Amino acid sequence: MRYELMRPEDIRAAIARGLPAVLPVGVMEYHGEHLPVGMDLLAVTRALDRLAAERAIVLLPAFAYGAASHAVAAPEGTGTLHVDAAALVPVFEAVFAGLLRVGFRNLHALIHHQTENFGQGMPTDLALRLAARQATFRHLERTRGEGWWGGTGMAGYYADHARGANPFNWISVHPLIDGTITAAYPFDHAGAGETGLMLALAPETVAMDRLGPDAPWYVAGAERATASAGEEGVARVLARLRALLAADAAP
Repeated sequence: MRYELMRPEDIRAAIARGLPAVLPVGVMEYHGEHLPVGMDLLAVTRALDRLAAERAIVLLPAFAYGAASHAVAAPEGTGTLHVDAAALVPVFEAVFAGLLRVGFRNLHALIHHQTENFGQGMPTDLALRLAARQATFRHLERTRGEGWWGGTGMAGYYADHARGANPFNWISVHPLIDGTITAAYPFDHAGAGETGLMLALAPETVAMDRLGPDAPWYVAGAERATASAGEEGVARVLARLRALLAADAAP
C-alpha cells in the first residue's frame, strides 16, 4: 500500500494490524556511464515494490536526497547531488515525529548507499539513526512527560528490552544489503553487483554499451553482469526483507 494513496480508514487499519511502514532512502550519485544516478534509490524502491506485491506493507514516499558525497566524482556533468547530513537530521526527525503522531509503531528506513560501513555508520544512515532516536525521545516526553523512564510504570523496562518490546524499536534503520548477503553476492559501486541488480530490477535504465576501456576502476567487472545473477541478489534481499518487515503491533 502506498501511503499517499491510502485513505484515513486504511491508515487506521494498517496501524491496528501493526503493518510495517517503510521509508526508502537513497542518493543521486554518479554510477559510471552505464547506470542511472538514482541507482541506490532504485535498488530499494524496486525491491520494495516486489515485496509489496506479495504482502501488506505501507510504502512511504521515497526520499532521494541523501548525503551522496563527492568521493566518487565531482558533480559537474555527472549528476551527483549531495545534501549535507547536518541538513538531513532535522528533516528526517520531522518525518519520523510526524509518523509517530499519526500512530505508526513499526517504522523502518531502508537505505542502499555506503552501507558496507553500516556498523560504524556513514553520513546518511547516521542522520537517519540520530533523527529516529531524537524523534522517539521527544515523542515520549511529549506524550508521557519528563521523567517518563524513571517512573514506577517502567520497572519492567530491561525485561521488556530483552524481549524487544520497547519504544526504541518503533523506528529501525536497515541497509538493503547486509553482511549475510555480501557473503554470497558482490557488494560494489557500479560493478558486477550493482549492475546486476539494475539489470534485474530496472533494466530500462542500464546502457551496457556505455562500458568501455576508459571506465573507472570501480566499474571493473560490470561487463560480466547479467540479469539472472542480479535476480539471485534480489532473491537474497527479499528473503531478508521478509524477516525484517514483519507485521507486529509494537506496545
